[in-house]
Amino acid sequence: MNELTRWLRDQPSLTGTAPPLDLSDLPADPHELFDTWIRAAADAGVPEPRATTLATADADGRPDARTLILKGVDADGWQFAGLRSSAKGAQLAENPAAALNFWWQPVMRAVRVRGTVREATPEESAADFGARPASSDAAPSDWVLWRLIPERIEFWQGSPDRRHTRVVYTRAGDDWTRRA
Repeated sequence: MNELTRWLRDQPSLTGTAPPLDLSDLPADPHELFDTWIRAAADAGVPEPRATTLATADADGRPDARTLILKGVDADGWQFAGLRSSAKGAQLAENPAAALNFWWQPVMRAVRVRGTVREATPEESAADFGARPASSDAAPSDWVLWRLIPERIEFWQGSPDRRHTRVVYTRAGDDWTRRA
């Protein structure tokens, strides 16, 4: 075992404190649970709770991931934005499927979202671009607001004894099924 591997294995993990989770009182809609969890993460002092890792794949199926900011969540999808000319934009044009991953270490919670991706309307993209900080140097015509339409949303709560809790919502038409 090399020095880096030894060092990595010696690092502590699952050092946060998970809040109580009542599995008998989960909402039917996963968006309600996400709202509760992200606000709880912010209230617990998690820095940048809306930062998320977006995973995409190119036309050959090779994965790629980057961190970005979640712009919104509504019935039309989970919103994120960027340049159409970016690697992310090219990958989504070739393969419009993606996953989001949120990790809030201090509360030992994570959320994974997987689904298909569609571009928002040009008007919505322009409005999102207009809401960016003035220091942005992107061109409005290259800016896209995307919507990830979730097919599966997993809520994960860690436990120091490794008996982690997973709550998985799967889309069934216009409704959701849930298993814990």
